Parts: sequence; C-alpha cells; structure tokens
Amino acid sequence: MSIAQIALGQNPSAATPNVDAYYKLGPDSLEQEGVPQGEMSGPHVIASEAYPGTQHTYWVYVPAQYDPAVATSLTIFNDGQAFMQADGSIRAQHVLDNLIFRREIPVMLGVFINPGRTPEQPEPSPSNWGDKNTNRPTEYNSLDDRYARVIVDELLPALAADYNVSDDPKRRGIGGASSGAIAAFTVAWHRPDQFHKVLSLIGSFTNIRGGHAYADIVREHDPKDIRVFFQDGRNDNRGQRRGEYDETWDWYKQNVRLVEAMTEKDYDINYTWGIGKHSPRHGGAILPDMMRWLWRDHGTNTDPDDSVERSFQTAPQ
Repeated sequence: MSIAQIALGQNPSAATPNVDAYYKLGPDSLEQEGVPQGEMSGPHVIASEAYPGTQHTYWVYVPAQYDPAVATSLTIFNDGQAFMQADGSIRAQHVLDNLIFRREIPVMLGVFINPGRTPEQPEPSPSNWGDKNTNRPTEYNSLDDRYARVIVDELLPALAADYNVSDDPKRRGIGGASSGAIAAFTVAWHRPDQFHKVLSLIGSFTNIRGGHAYADIVREHDPKDIRVFFQDGRNDNRGQRRGEYDETWDWYKQNVRLVEAMTEKDYDINYTWGIGKHSPRHGGAILPDMMRWLWRDHGTNTDPDDSVERSFQTAPQ
C-alpha cells in the first residue's frame, strides 16, 4: 500500500491498474533555473480558542517579489505538510515561484497550515496526515464554522502582525486535498467576506460528518460570492462499505453532485474529472492550471509600451 493510500484512506485493489501512473509533475511544479525562489518561514505555532487545548503549526512562503509596502494576495493550503513536501506530489511552493515570476498569478503569500493537535500529539507528516492522532477529522470534516474561526480569527491576525496582507476577499484563496478540500470549502462558505477562491483536490464531500449534504445546502441558499475549482477521479473511493454500496460515501459522485448544484445556482466554478484514485497525483499535476484559473482576475495592463508589464516579475528594488 502506498503512502498516499495510507494517508488518504484508499482501499487498493490488486485487480485495478495504476490509474494514477500518468499524472506527473510538469515544469511549472519543479524548481527552475533563473526563477527567483521564495523563502519559507517557520514552523510557527498558534494556540486555538476555537478548539481549546489544540494548536496549529504553519509555514509561510514569502515570494522573492514580496514588498512590505504593498498589500499582497494570499493562498492558504490545508494539510500544509503535504502541499509543501519537497519530493511530494504537489510542491506548491515551486508552482508559486514559477507562476508569480511569469505574472500568471499575482504576488502572494502561501501559508501551509497543519491540522490542529494537542502538544502531546505528533505533528502530521507526509506519511501520516493525522486522521487517527490529531484533530484533523473534527476540524476538516465538520460543517460548522469552528475551523473558519481558526483561519479568520486566529491565523489571519498572526499573519497580519508580520506581513502586509490584502483585506480584499477576492485576493484571498484557500485550498486542500481530501478532507482538507472540504475544510477549505467550508471556510469560504461560512466566510465569503474573507475568502473568495477555493481549491478542491479529491474533496471529501461525503458522509464522514455530513459533508454529502453540501449539494442540497447549496441549492437551499442564495449564491455566495465564491469561486471554486474542483478536481476528482473516477476511481476515487466509490462508496463500498461493509460489502454494500452507500451513495453518501461515494467521493466521486458527491463531487459531481456538488458541481451540478453549484452550476444550477450559477456559481463561478470549474472542474475536471480524471481517472485517478483518492490520491493527490492528478491534482498536483494540474495545480498550476488550477491556480491560473482561480486567479485569472488579478489584473493586467494592455499598454504595448508598458515594458514592466511585459517583463518577468522580479524582486523589488
């Protein structure tokens, strides 16, 4: 069983071919010669009032182009340890380096936050995402606003103390994989005044703690000002429980249901359905394109005489 399968709860089948074999990282996800590299600050730890007795560890990616005098955009990645893993399937810090350099996304901070844990519990890692020994299941899969409070009331003030972060929700994104994806959606759902953009890889919109209800919840409410890019695979966990099929535990079907509901309500969404299992391989491979689409409104200058706009984005002088 692979590390990704252990971490994400995939039940492997000897009869199933490796449907994730062809999802590979491209140049936008790798370190490139000549591209300025951002710095990673951390680990930092904040105590949680939303979940008393727990704490959250996070790291801050600061791009080489960051200027403290200019308010910057922000993307937060749940399960931060996996999104920034140096040899992992996502490597978001390199995506940020490459896309910022070419002006394909705005200059932004990247914050990699781990699930909450008590001081005695182990820090989540790429081989153990923390489902069995941290607060991850409660924080990420519950549909209440407590994790949104962690992000908005606890993390954002800590960031504001050290960085000049824009307070415009359209300049803030949050994302994750699996349970981290539904957690990101829940943050934006409760606080669209703070977060506009959502990145969802193999999202667990299933009945772990009632997440399968989101399609109906979306239909029952007026549209909120959020933009979402969904990714999932046809071979994601497909609802087989105790020898029987349970639709509410079908990851792929519930992702499709949510997309259908948001389409009916005219949300600004995009989605792609691959062939993969419950693995970050596909989402990691297309993360650069997902980021370009989510941040397509970051602005541009069409003046043909603007040589700055037509040059690479380098560090401020």
